[in-house]
Amino acid sequence: MNLHEYQGKEILNRFNIRTQKGFLATTQEEAISNYEKIVAESNSPFAIVKAQIHAGGRGKGGGVKLAKSKEDLVKHASEILGMHLKTPQTPGGMTGPGKLVSKILIAEDSYVPQFDQCKEYYFSVLTDRSSQLNVIIYSPKGGMDIEKVAEETPELVFKEYVDAALGLQDFQCRKIAFNLGLSGKAFKEMQAFTKSLYNAFVSTDCSLIEINPTLKNGLDEIVAVDCKMVMDENALYRHTDIEAMRDETEEDPTEIEAKAFNLNYVKLDGNVGCMVNGAGLAMATMDIIKLSGGNPANFLDVGGTADASRVEQAFRIILKDPAVKAILVNIFGGIVRCDRVAQGIVDAYKNMKDIQIPIIVRLQGTNAEIAKKIIDESGLEVHSAILLQEAADLIKSVLKA
Repeated sequence: MNLHEYQGKEILNRFNIRTQKGFLATTQEEAISNYEKIVAESNSPFAIVKAQIHAGGRGKGGGVKLAKSKEDLVKHASEILGMHLKTPQTPGGMTGPGKLVSKILIAEDSYVPQFDQCKEYYFSVLTDRSSQLNVIIYSPKGGMDIEKVAEETPELVFKEYVDAALGLQDFQCRKIAFNLGLSGKAFKEMQAFTKSLYNAFVSTDCSLIEINPTLKNGLDEIVAVDCKMVMDENALYRHTDIEAMRDETEEDPTEIEAKAFNLNYVKLDGNVGCMVNGAGLAMATMDIIKLSGGNPANFLDVGGTADASRVEQAFRIILKDPAVKAILVNIFGGIVRCDRVAQGIVDAYKNMKDIQIPIIVRLQGTNAEIAKKIIDESGLEVHSAILLQEAADLIKSVLKA
């Protein structure tokens, strides 16, 4: 689950991490009121207007603006609120439809005083699955062009691996501060920042915390100017306060609908819909679709209770994607009986009445032969298969038709 910047900073504050102060606004009037609060607290006429969407690279798309006066603030707030912000990370990238901005953060300018003494760093904490360790990735070259830094000067991107059982050690915090070229007060501040950020990562069951930029301001204080947090949805039952931060307006409505029916659904960009039971089988099914000349349009796991109602709802969700030209149902009947799944498919097909694309059904396991007979004798335009290769050949033939 993704969080907005302002939500991530709220969590960081719980762990005594210094963040860029800011106030959320959804209207121009709120933006003006928040600007006046910022000016009163900072004794500076400068403030930052930041679009709040679930995507990085907002500055490149015009979603982050510096306001040097109240007039600037009004102008930037009116331009950003209601815009469809396009960034390299929004659907379709800079040429896609973008994301509607309905919230903005009015934040202090953390680069004053003594702008010339400020320095930006990159900092993130995530789990490295290949090494089965947590890893802190950091760089002395932070900011909007961190991808370019990683590509052109990889020697400036450092990694510090942390054993989850041992935890982050003090010598590792000192090593990070040293590699960032810090000294004096900033050196100590970075050690404390590193330890607190890692503690936040572990304590809240994060999949990712990214602070870019992490700022050393003119007072040698370390400040989280931005914050991207991704939560592990499997652990949200332990964090009901964080789960309440979910912003469904930022998520795919089809995926939200699927969750309501306890279906595991992820939309992809292909032309063949997948309906399976089990994540491993889903991955194998997507592979066979790719090898047969198609592209998977989704990942959809109906789980171990693939009854008629769940199968019908799964069909409806898949068919909402206009790019889908065929559907492959691949069910292994271990806990669930194949004949029940087959009857569910037939019932769903009859109930919907508007399925106009080919459906290939492969059922293996308990009562698979009975299931094939049910499909074959249904009189419906459904292709049945026993072997996975048969299913692949059927996909190839229906896509060419």
